Amino acid sequence: MSDIINIAIVGLGFGAEFIPIYQGHPHANLYGICQRTPDKLNAIGESFGVEKRYTDFDELLEDPEIDAVHINTPIPDHAPQSIKALKAGKHVACTVPMATSVDECQEITRLSRETGKKYMMMETVVYSREFLFVKELYQKGELGKIQFLQASHQQDMDGWPNYWPGLPPMHYATHCVGPCLALTNAMAEYVSCFGSGTIRDELIPEYNSPFAVETTHIKLKDSDVCARVYRSLFDTARQYRESFDVYGTKKTYEWPLIEGEDPVIHSAKNPEPEIPERVKVPDYAHLLPEPIRMFTTKGVYDLDDQQHLSFTQGAGHGGSHPHLAHEFVMSLVEGREPFPNAAQSANWTSVGILAHESALKGGEIIRLPEF
Repeated sequence: MSDIINIAIVGLGFGAEFIPIYQGHPHANLYGICQRTPDKLNAIGESFGVEKRYTDFDELLEDPEIDAVHINTPIPDHAPQSIKALKAGKHVACTVPMATSVDECQEITRLSRETGKKYMMMETVVYSREFLFVKELYQKGELGKIQFLQASHQQDMDGWPNYWPGLPPMHYATHCVGPCLALTNAMAEYVSCFGSGTIRDELIPEYNSPFAVETTHIKLKDSDVCARVYRSLFDTARQYRESFDVYGTKKTYEWPLIEGEDPVIHSAKNPEPEIPERVKVPDYAHLLPEPIRMFTTKGVYDLDDQQHLSFTQGAGHGGSHPHLAHEFVMSLVEGREPFPNAAQSANWTSVGILAHESALKGGEIIRLPEF
């Protein structure tokens, strides 16, 4: 493929965060942007100097100059738009989750395989500085053998619009599922999930889901390791938290309880008072091309009140945005699979979908399909 990838961003809420990243990437050309609302489209287009603008997704897909689309639309649109784009011969990057059903995950995986077009789910946590730090420790052998993994994603979604009220916690679980499976490049084999507590009556009917918290155990395929993930969205008091803990034979990494604190490394065989140590997590901007390194530590807007809520509430997503864009672009330039690719994205997404089914069935074990 060409050394310069023509990319169109679809959806300009969270999606606008990526405009200057692609504009600054040496192998990307931010070719166009798409937004249904003309006023918003034109305001953002003028702000970032993007001339090619679309209000219609289908019209965008007809443009032969576009190599790839980066989809940042509401969750129900992810799978239909990804499927359309793959059928139109475009490579696809899509914000999480991949889809809202296992069948959609299967279809996207099939299309990526049959068309030869790449698909990447843009999971922020597996490119956050915290994950990259733990990954480096693991690859250097400092953690030893991994014995157990756990992660959480807790967020108060009251006041969020459209499809959010009453959403089952596990239907948006990739932020905690992703790091558990990404660290060892494992696939989930089967899940068992329990629901706990009850959300307000007015929130239940939309999805027929009563649970305030859902907790899932994930069995990793071809491994003796399992992972535990838990999520809450409504009626559960908790500061926003996307956490990731790794328990190894030599060292264990534990996420801080409160945003702004440092994580803890526990080292085996030290005298008891010396086992835990707070550590500073470094930034990993050095892994990126110089023009986009700045975006690991700040958003794309000058004023904090203009940054997207998911960025500010999520602590900047761990500086992951330029890493995500870089991985997607370079996978196309180098003609390789992105990480996560379609099959991995489908597995991670389906963990949450099937976990909720398990919770509705009292914790019944449900096996994931092959992707």
